[in-house]
Amino acid sequence: MKKIFDPGKTEWQELLKRPSKDVKDVENTVSQIFGEIEVQGDRAIRKYTQLFDGVSPEKMKVSAEEIDAAAAKVSEELKNAIALAKNNIATFHAAQKTGKVSVETVSGVLCWQEKRAIQKVGLYIPGGTAPLFSTILMLAVPAQIAGCEEMVLCTPPNKQGEVNPVILYTAKLCGIDKIFKVGGIQAIAGMTFGTESLPKVHKIFGPGNQFVTVAKQFATKYNVAIDMPAGPSELLVVADDSANPAFVASDLLSQAEHGADSQVVLVSLSEGLLDKVATEVGQQIKALPRKEIAQAAIENSRLIFMKDQEKALEMINEYAPEHFIICTKNPDFFANGIINAGSVFIGNNTPESAGDYASGTNHTLPTNGYAKQYSGVNLDSFMKTISFQKISEEGIQKIGPAIELMAEAEGLQAHKNAVTLRLNQLKRKK
Repeated sequence: MKKIFDPGKTEWQELLKRPSKDVKDVENTVSQIFGEIEVQGDRAIRKYTQLFDGVSPEKMKVSAEEIDAAAAKVSEELKNAIALAKNNIATFHAAQKTGKVSVETVSGVLCWQEKRAIQKVGLYIPGGTAPLFSTILMLAVPAQIAGCEEMVLCTPPNKQGEVNPVILYTAKLCGIDKIFKVGGIQAIAGMTFGTESLPKVHKIFGPGNQFVTVAKQFATKYNVAIDMPAGPSELLVVADDSANPAFVASDLLSQAEHGADSQVVLVSLSEGLLDKVATEVGQQIKALPRKEIAQAAIENSRLIFMKDQEKALEMINEYAPEHFIICTKNPDFFANGIINAGSVFIGNNTPESAGDYASGTNHTLPTNGYAKQYSGVNLDSFMKTISFQKISEEGIQKIGPAIELMAEAEGLQAHKNAVTLRLNQLKRKK
């Protein structure tokens, strides 16, 4: 990991740059695949599943028999762990429910808001080197609580044309029976347009690589919403001498092992901590089954020493990390001062892995600096807010003249007339 000592503001942008492919190349690939799937449907999906996954399943939809058989392939210990995580995630997201908000803005003018679930949602679950069954919990549990009518799950098949049994078991546990052996760009395009096999959805959720991220952004051009741009995983830890170097290193590696394009950063208020963490990373990485992936990510990562916490906080807010761990003597300074972050973890006993799996918070979070504009997935992500209003005779007489004046000033005569007709009728009634 590259070490940097007290960099000035002019260096921050280049220093904290994320590793990424040329977006234009990615966009060209996504555009081509979207165009083919829009016209050819299942045929194009099979073509690209064969190209990218090396297999083309005869049936894209996972059968009920496959789903039922998966349970026997999952250990009881793992089933219990999934149940614990599901319960905590449900508890946290159910607590986010809000009721009707109603107010009389002036006498006779009643305005209120009510929430409605998005009817059809698509859940993208990465497979490949790490089948993220935990993401099903993060997406399906709040979707259930919100009341979404239809959940469609897409995940890439393995070389045998099968879906990981833990993914199938978790999906069934969360009430999903529409599961498709489709991954990558073709999955996002399929849920965008709808095909002979894949249903069209109203909003797509889930993380993925840069191709999936760009595909989701393409989907928005076709009236399909997305949760957020969520690409390669990233983590920033701020620490001082109160931090445990072994813990910090383990957290950095926990994100580095996601993918070669992941990025991890340590911002240290202690110069000596940099060497201790670097040593621990070197030792711990040797025992990782995914050490080659983690090593590639570590090469894109940084160990940064900052002299004072004010500048450190300013730089962290500029970076806007997906995951932000605070291990300092004064955690409140950073916890209260952070503005741009997807999810925050406080203290030596709060590993980022807790949020990934079982604490209850959601792990589907904005990456690549998008924490400046986006929230992570939450209950409201699966809902829409509809505003209502009801105006009495008294109410229209109170606000009507203002509406008339404003409409006339904008040159919208029909808007004015809609009020004038009502006011005139009330005058005649008197």
